[in-house]
Amino acid sequence: MQSLARLIYGPTKEERVRHVQQRLRQEQRALDREVRQIDQAIAKVKVNVKQLARKGDTTNARILASEVVRSNKHRLRLITSKAQLNSIALQLQQQLSMYKVTGHLQKSTEIMKLSQNLIQIPQMTNAMRDMSAELMKAGILEEMMQDTLDASVLGEDADEIDEAAQDEVNRVLYELTDGACTSLTPGKLGEAGAAPAPAPQETYAPQEGEADAETMEQMQKALQGLLQG
Repeated sequence: MQSLARLIYGPTKEERVRHVQQRLRQEQRALDREVRQIDQAIAKVKVNVKQLARKGDTTNARILASEVVRSNKHRLRLITSKAQLNSIALQLQQQLSMYKVTGHLQKSTEIMKLSQNLIQIPQMTNAMRDMSAELMKAGILEEMMQDTLDASVLGEDADEIDEAAQDEVNRVLYELTDGACTSLTPGKLGEAGAAPAPAPQETYAPQEGEADAETMEQMQKALQGLLQG
């Protein structure tokens, strides 16, 4: 009888919520994996920044430092998203506990708000659209959400880092090069009080620069792939 009812009416409200809970756990694990991948990529880029700084190629070192800043921001967004997923999971568990007592699920404006935030994260858009549909059928969400993406959600992938973020780039560059690349003279190499190093073209051969450019391009593509999910 229960199987027949499921065939006719579909999953019960409780089954829909439990399905969403399972999906939430899957998405949290996926975000964990992506954060680890970003950590590994950032570690490699930091090593390359130090190598470029030692050669005097501060221009490319600064470009990679900008990628580190972008990646760190994206990493923080993913960690925040995981926390929001966990918050939804906890609230759904509370709903199920009350459901056993009252036989009803309540609409939740907090879950709606969190879901609207998450649906704008490219990695989460499809999953949140599916889970929102299930929660709507379960009576927890009132209506499907518009999944219009704000271009800013992608971070600064398509645009240059704005002026306000340059201080962060300077700080990262300064720390990674042990002060060799000072924030006071972006794009130039030299310790405080010392004369700037020669221009990159005067410090190493063009062939080496070509190899560095290829490495730079590969690293940037790898980071952009991670940032875009």
